[in-house]
Amino acid sequence: MYHYDSGTKDEQNLQTDQVKTMNKKAKFGFDSDRQSQNKKSKKNHGSTQSTQAQNAEVKGRAAGKDAYSPGPERSSESTHAMQKRAQEEDKSNHTDSHSSQQHLMKTLSAEDEKGEVDLYRGEEEIQQELQEKHQSKPEAVGETQSSVSAAEDIQTYSEREWKGKTSKSQLIRKGYEAIASEFNLRRVRGDNYCALRATLFQVLSQSKELPAWLRDSDIIKWPKEMDSDMDLIKDWQFPFESRKNKVQHLEQCLEQLKKKWQEAVECKSLEERERVCQLVFRVHDEEYELLEALKFLMLRTAIQLHSDMEKGSDVPEFCWLLFARDSSKCPKTFFTNHLRHVGFSGGLEQVEMCLLGHSLQQTIRVVRLYKCDSEEFITYYPIDHREDWPSLCLLTEDDRHYNALGPKKSSKFDEHGRPKWNQPSDGQSNITRL
Repeated sequence: MYHYDSGTKDEQNLQTDQVKTMNKKAKFGFDSDRQSQNKKSKKNHGSTQSTQAQNAEVKGRAAGKDAYSPGPERSSESTHAMQKRAQEEDKSNHTDSHSSQQHLMKTLSAEDEKGEVDLYRGEEEIQQELQEKHQSKPEAVGETQSSVSAAEDIQTYSEREWKGKTSKSQLIRKGYEAIASEFNLRRVRGDNYCALRATLFQVLSQSKELPAWLRDSDIIKWPKEMDSDMDLIKDWQFPFESRKNKVQHLEQCLEQLKKKWQEAVECKSLEERERVCQLVFRVHDEEYELLEALKFLMLRTAIQLHSDMEKGSDVPEFCWLLFARDSSKCPKTFFTNHLRHVGFSGGLEQVEMCLLGHSLQQTIRVVRLYKCDSEEFITYYPIDHREDWPSLCLLTEDDRHYNALGPKKSSKFDEHGRPKWNQPSDGQSNITRL
């Protein structure tokens, strides 16, 4: 069952802005925007243990979670409580930084008790959730909560979630309207794995055959080869415990990916394929193993592309963007400062979405609703092979959270087998220059 807060996103955004103003004195360097936190943590070589502990403490006191919400939402009741708490705090004489930080954490906790938890979860929460799953009794597939929701009508979703008359609300609704006749929406669990999860779901639900690289009989040997050459596997993070060493565990992840991809391709009906996906996306160990397999493929591809760059060979344009960042000058720093933290303290950035698509040899087409009426409304990750690689369709409202798009039965497709939608403008879509 899905949980929704009272009030629309526009109302909740307005209420949140009011609270932010009242709590300005109590912030002392805290950034209320979660996306800024993620980028800042990456630039500083990941979150420190103390910061992760604070985040886990705040989130651990929350009463409920919405697995499919694209962002934190607040009810009017929680906002009133926050305002009252902030007013009382302003009257006090606590001026030291430690006290102010404690107040902020308490305020956020009260907010979450009535509203929702930040969709960007930490490592501790993922581990705790998996432990609870193991301790609970087994449930039938249809009875357990899936990390990818059933398909729903886009127009209905848009009207329910974006009721306001602000310019942003009107822009998002316009974007939804442009694709509503061709697609249904599948909401994806809102954590730092969401981009990987939405992509994996589309791969398993749409692929017609295994890609050539996945048919390689030596694919299981790749982790051991990388460990011998780069010595990076020792620093790999898993969101669950295993008795295997890290190389063996990644071998298992790749084996599972090949097995599940093959099962999906061999399905003879949409119902059978849906069943396969239901068995995968249940927030169990197997799902996270598949997501970690995608991260490994990204690292292996980054190593290959960087090697080609050093040799002077032709590489996709996004490679120059990927390794131009101060925090990812080479594959090792890219892994240490970025990829290693995906799923834990941060998600994928745009240039990393290109790397994901290139690693899978799939063109990830993303409808970016907040870019409606611009040439970036539809973006390709990567753009190099959009005519000859299979295409996957995702949707985002903010480049942070990603949902999956499924074609309606009445949808029309172009000559390449890709679903068509109405462009909001005459501009050509391309990747944002970072």
